[in-house]
Amino acid sequence: MSDLSSIVKAYDIRGVVGEQLDAETVRAIGAALARLVGAEGARSVVVGRDMRDSSPALAAAFAEGVTGQGLDVVDIGLASTDMLYFAAGTLDVPGAMFTASHNPARYNGIKLCRAGATPIGQDTGLVALREAVEAGVPAGPGGGRVEQRDLLEGYAAHLRGLVDLSGARPLKIVVDAGNGMGGFTVPAVFAPLPFAVVPLYFELDGNFPNHEANPLDPANLVDLQKAVVAEGADIGLAFDGDADRCFAVDERGEPVSPSAITALVAARELAKSPGDTVIHNLITSRAVSEIVAELGGTAVRTRVGHSFIKQTMAETGAVFGGEHSAHYYFRDFWRADSGMLAGLHVLAALAEQDGPLSALMAGYERYAASGEINSTVADQAGRVAAVREVFGARAGTRFDELDGLTVALADGSWFNLRASNTEPLLRLNVEAADDAAVAALRDEVLAIVRA
Repeated sequence: MSDLSSIVKAYDIRGVVGEQLDAETVRAIGAALARLVGAEGARSVVVGRDMRDSSPALAAAFAEGVTGQGLDVVDIGLASTDMLYFAAGTLDVPGAMFTASHNPARYNGIKLCRAGATPIGQDTGLVALREAVEAGVPAGPGGGRVEQRDLLEGYAAHLRGLVDLSGARPLKIVVDAGNGMGGFTVPAVFAPLPFAVVPLYFELDGNFPNHEANPLDPANLVDLQKAVVAEGADIGLAFDGDADRCFAVDERGEPVSPSAITALVAARELAKSPGDTVIHNLITSRAVSEIVAELGGTAVRTRVGHSFIKQTMAETGAVFGGEHSAHYYFRDFWRADSGMLAGLHVLAALAEQDGPLSALMAGYERYAASGEINSTVADQAGRVAAVREVFGARAGTRFDELDGLTVALADGSWFNLRASNTEPLLRLNVEAADDAAVAALRDEVLAIVRA
């Protein structure tokens, strides 16, 4: 088979359906995965899929590849990515989730994990799978069977069991599912809870007729923000296409930063597990590490990317991990990420007290931030070196290169400059005391980067 390097990413497989990803390729990937995990002792693979038009056929082809190698398939049908992790965790089998998350309709992909929801990434099996498919996967003995199972209610009950909502006051919540899998999972999870849900775009539609299912882009939060204010709601929640990320807006329609949610959930988890470890990537606000330390926990900083978070969680036994991109990881959820579980924690914290969300989150929003700013740069290394030279001349400046270049200034402000692994981009994140300080530092760095 032809070169698959264009679709095998660091953490998953993703490409344009019919051009880069088709039934033949997916069938071979299924066969290769079956051989990989079968050699490790697995006898079955659980498969879930999102609402994209291409997902049923691709998932079926993948199942053919798995059963052709003699392994069984547990088909859970429509699922969010964290529901697939729940299946891989509770059934203790490897899993495959067919989704391209927030990408446009013409894309699809596969997120893979081993038993117990342990991720399969570039360094833990994806490269071997790619090479096996490119070399040609030998025919297997066949004989594998496909079993359909409905795990939605089990998933919903499991999540509710991880968050104490027994004393929750009634709340009015607007939820924007973006025509993604949140429209499937939110009704099941929220059904027994004392929350009135106002649904936005719950119709499953992989063509995303209303807006992209990517709440990280502020443009895709506009409808939710307007609806929260118009409805007089207590909170708004937005999910991405495969519903593994959750974003929040407060009662004023103002976005809540994922760093603040990381700090809030960390505080709740540390209350249950005092002195434990919390993981955060290096782009989250420094308020996270400050709050964790103030609460007697240990904050551990990692590179950007879920494989680094999950690996560090496994090494440290951390109770929780958070990323600036609104991925939240829980030890009690097989160290996997669940936007729904993070959302339940926010709702529980809000419902335990009488004040508005804006007041609750004020204690976790200590600094101003720029968000991620991308610049197209041909000479990435040269521009980073230029930035280092300029800021290195200033007293009190500290550098680290855990992931790209992080520059900490004497006044407490900092920025990180990282090169994209796949595009000629430099990604800038800035944090400072207030918006004016952020803007000044941002503009200074961009002037060097874009010179």
